[in-house]
Amino acid sequence: MKTVRWLLYRDILGSVVFVALAFLSLFYFIDFVDELENVGRDGYTLAQAIGRGLLAVPGHFYELFPIAVLIGTIYAMARLAQSSEFTILRTAGLGPWRALRLLAVPGLVFALLTFVVGDYVAPGTERQALALKAGSRGGLSLGSGGAWLKDRRPAATGQADTERNISVNVTAAAGSGELLGIRIFEFDADGRLRTRIAARSGRVLKTGQWALQEVERTDWPTPEAALRGSGLQIQNLPELTWATALDAGVVASALLPAQTMSTLDLWRYVSHLADQDQAVQRQEIAFWKKALYPLACVVMVALALPFAYLHARAGGVSYKVFGGIMLGISFVLLNNASGHLGLLRQWTPWVAAAAPSGLYLLISMGAFAWLVRYR
Repeated sequence: MKTVRWLLYRDILGSVVFVALAFLSLFYFIDFVDELENVGRDGYTLAQAIGRGLLAVPGHFYELFPIAVLIGTIYAMARLAQSSEFTILRTAGLGPWRALRLLAVPGLVFALLTFVVGDYVAPGTERQALALKAGSRGGLSLGSGGAWLKDRRPAATGQADTERNISVNVTAAAGSGELLGIRIFEFDADGRLRTRIAARSGRVLKTGQWALQEVERTDWPTPEAALRGSGLQIQNLPELTWATALDAGVVASALLPAQTMSTLDLWRYVSHLADQDQAVQRQEIAFWKKALYPLACVVMVALALPFAYLHARAGGVSYKVFGGIMLGISFVLLNNASGHLGLLRQWTPWVAAAAPSGLYLLISMGAFAWLVRYR
């Protein structure tokens, strides 16, 4: 059995590594060519273009590795079937379920590798790539309306209301992590605007507070105070320390794309949005897709196993590899579409995230059972 394991695992690992390197080389070339048009603009150099392409490699690896596992495993199993080696193994006592258990081991190893890259390597490199892009272009644009965050906190001592609802708008982010164009609106429990803070820039401190620069603060009086003659108060301050529960992790989750976050970061952001009574379905779907995506490697290995039971006369290795590529493309399309469908149809987030892998696992098991029984 050790010899059988060595034979299968060596062929599968070699094929998967070869396909993964081919995919990564292709996507790096595409990214590099795409970055070349920016070289020479705003001090953007060729070295920065090369570096940004390299920083995108872990993210591409995370997205493409299950497809590489599928194609590489199909190639390895089809080659064994074509040379009759797999037929000899079956004759020697390698039953269908034992073969499935044998292939589950590399599937789980590939899944673990995908999780490590997706949670610990790719988020960091994606953030560095965004910082490099923001540094060369004078900041990271967040769209015409910027990014919005919400918070709640008790009112300051001496104020009549007991709670403040806070909406924060950030227009852009600099490559150094500095926030630009900050506007903060504080509302009392009755929905009346009480304080407006506008700052040219700011930074989130390790204590969780925000250090704001070039601040204009406007405070509105309560209706009772206005009747007593209190007026609007406007202050211009060079700097202001603003206390909030919006720490660096929450701010980064709101401003940066989902691929820059780990599974734990996404969970924390979902919890924050739920605490603020905000819509969380989109973020919950992103969390479950991130959590379940590594298991797609196990599904891809199971999907490749039926190709070993196809007779060599059923088509050459090239046809089977082409079929694997088509299966991989269809999985990527369905995986991307399921999130949007789940959002539109209000599906349970984990169901929307797990549906593609579950469907392809059923297809692979059905094909496997049919081939074992009738072929």
